[in-house]
Amino acid sequence: MSGPARAGVFIYAKDLPAMTAFYRALLAMTVIHEDATLAVLPDLQLVLHAIPPAIAADIVISRPPVPREDCALKFFVSVDSLAAAALTAAAHGGDVSGPRWPGPGFVMTNACDPEGNLFQLREPAPAAGATAS
Repeated sequence: MSGPARAGVFIYAKDLPAMTAFYRALLAMTVIHEDATLAVLPDLQLVLHAIPPAIAADIVISRPPVPREDCALKFFVSVDSLAAAALTAAAHGGDVSGPRWPGPGFVMTNACDPEGNLFQLREPAPAAGATAS
């Protein structure tokens, strides 16, 4: 990266190593900086920030995660395949399920990470006239 990112997303994490592994696997990203309280993934500049222990002690994370839909922000990420992303997410403690909606040139669905943070995944829509193989 040639300088500070122009945009990015902070996700506060109770279990920083698990959340880092989830997003690294799901989004096929590498970590460009990591310490005890922070992991930075490039491209989107996804910054995962550990919640201080005194605050994290009062946060309960269920397994499987319960999507936290009462938030003001929701980011989206494009992937090659929603089906493949669902398998990867499940293997790393997250979830990709629910309805899929068409968008202009893509199909989208909601996903949640291992701590219930809700985001959207998009895959390219099939080309007009294309048939499934």
